[in-house]
Amino acid sequence: MSLSRIKTLLRCAGTVILGKEQELRLALACILARGHLLVEDVPGVGKTTLAHVLARLLDLPLQRIQFTSDLLPADVVGVSIFDRQTQSFSFRPGPIFSPFILADEINRATPKTQSALLEAMEERQITVDGATHPLPDPFFVIATQNPSTQIGTFPLPESQMDRFLMRVHLGHPDRDAERALLAGEDRRTLLSTVAPLLTPSELCALQAEVRQIHAAPALIDYLLAVLAASRSGPYAPGLSPRAGLALLAAARAWAFLHGREMVLPEDVQAVFPAVAGHRLRHASEGHFPAPSALRTMLEAVAVP
Repeated sequence: MSLSRIKTLLRCAGTVILGKEQELRLALACILARGHLLVEDVPGVGKTTLAHVLARLLDLPLQRIQFTSDLLPADVVGVSIFDRQTQSFSFRPGPIFSPFILADEINRATPKTQSALLEAMEERQITVDGATHPLPDPFFVIATQNPSTQIGTFPLPESQMDRFLMRVHLGHPDRDAERALLAGEDRRTLLSTVAPLLTPSELCALQAEVRQIHAAPALIDYLLAVLAASRSGPYAPGLSPRAGLALLAAARAWAFLHGREMVLPEDVQAVFPAVAGHRLRHASEGHFPAPSALRTMLEAVAVP
């Protein structure tokens, strides 16, 4: 499939989400790697708009789940209802049975409700009353999260954080982008004009292509050295083997976006903050590493 269509998709997304080219590339790389995306930031910077524009460009029906403190797991995955006529239970699927899920303000729900996403995000299926129900393919979750310092939030446990391939921060736009935002059309009006550029089947084909991007033995050695570097120092025990697989998948997608047929060390370096930042915590202080700490970790590893 022509790389020009990918560039067109990014350009169209950039007309709605202004001044965030790097974040848009990371979001698309996350989708191509068959991962899930966590967008953490203060309200009002375009987190929900990002989900809407990606869903429209990829021609996927967006199912928005508003996470609140009273949301129950059954409200997400569905529930079995007893039918008196047949004298049996029938399963009524919840909103999770959609190709594109927007888990809005995910950290406003209790950990019990958050855990309803674990099986869906990892195994792409739901088990209710002993019966397993497969989810659609493609299946992608983009979750928005408010800073933990805001009132009414519950921290995501490590197991839930690990289900997200990447975490990105949108932040405030620069002055020129914000000026264009204020002088331009309303974002909702612009969203209505966005036309699909890929079909679901084409997206699945692209994801299959990404998995075929070559990773040379020297690149695998470099990746192993990066993982080892994360497991020493203040962020021990560091990145898990599953995190290593996630880093490789994201690097493959990043290489694909740049038209390469093999992964380079700079691909690993480009996605490392988004993949590793939410998987590492300071051993004694409990905070996530700053971007400077992640850069220092990478600089300690020799590039092949």
